[in-house]
Amino acid sequence: MSATGEVSGVGRVSGTGSGSGGGGRVVVDVDGIEVRYGATRALRDVSCRVVEGDVLALIGANGAGKSTFLRALAGLRAPRSGTIRIFDEDTTRRPAHEVARRGLCLVPEGRQLFTDLTVSENLLMGCHRLGRDRDGTATRAKFERVHALFPILADFADRRAGMLSGGQQQMVAIGRALMGEPRILLLDEPSLGLAPAYVTQILDVVAELARDGMTVVLAEQNARAALRTADRGVVLANGVLTHSAPAAELLHDDDVSRHYLGMGAGGRDGGDGGDADPDGADGDGADGTGATAPRRLPAGLDRLDV
Repeated sequence: MSATGEVSGVGRVSGTGSGSGGGGRVVVDVDGIEVRYGATRALRDVSCRVVEGDVLALIGANGAGKSTFLRALAGLRAPRSGTIRIFDEDTTRRPAHEVARRGLCLVPEGRQLFTDLTVSENLLMGCHRLGRDRDGTATRAKFERVHALFPILADFADRRAGMLSGGQQQMVAIGRALMGEPRILLLDEPSLGLAPAYVTQILDVVAELARDGMTVVLAEQNARAALRTADRGVVLANGVLTHSAPAAELLHDDDVSRHYLGMGAGGRDGGDGGDADPDGADGDGADGTGATAPRRLPAGLDRLDV
């Protein structure tokens, strides 16, 4: 792994490089963004680059700004200053639907499923930006890809999403994003509240997606697992990017180890997800401990032509 980086200004770390060997195409270029919620400054002078096909682990404590960073990339929270470029296009103040059309998709913390719809119906929602598939061939191919990654979703295709466990719901949320054929996938706390077996399976899928050329930005409090999956890592603390290095280096960094590598998958960084079960149990949507609140389609959107 190789990387170059420099400290520029108080509390600012900027870095470029690739855990996969360097020299790749930069597909996400964030330069000095500041994001506020009213008078509260959530991100301050954050700069970061992501190379095509890499997994970037974004780690930090509860409230560090990880979710805000992903929301800014996705067009859900416009920076007060600085720039964001996706595939060399300035998307700093573009609305979320325009950013999505450029191939970026966010899987939010808390999963945000339509819990009264079936697994297949939830997956189908991910195709909405791609237009009509007149003979269904392309849609079937997308289902086959998702089922190959998460075979249990084929078994539970006709089951309501609200009846699944938390880990299975997370698979649906990721699968729904993949149905839209993104080139950049943003994952916000995908291991939150899940049993270890599901965490391992989901991170294995992340690694497989990257091997196939997808770029992934992974926000996690489970820092050790995230860095083991990633090519590169950055650390956010109180809205400031404090470290940027190849993931293997961060795993052996004394400061990072002392502050972050003892963390489990629990806790929150904003958003709607619940706390992890203290015993590591996977929440079961059927009894309400792992599911988000039911989400119903607006009137007139009870069917989707793709």
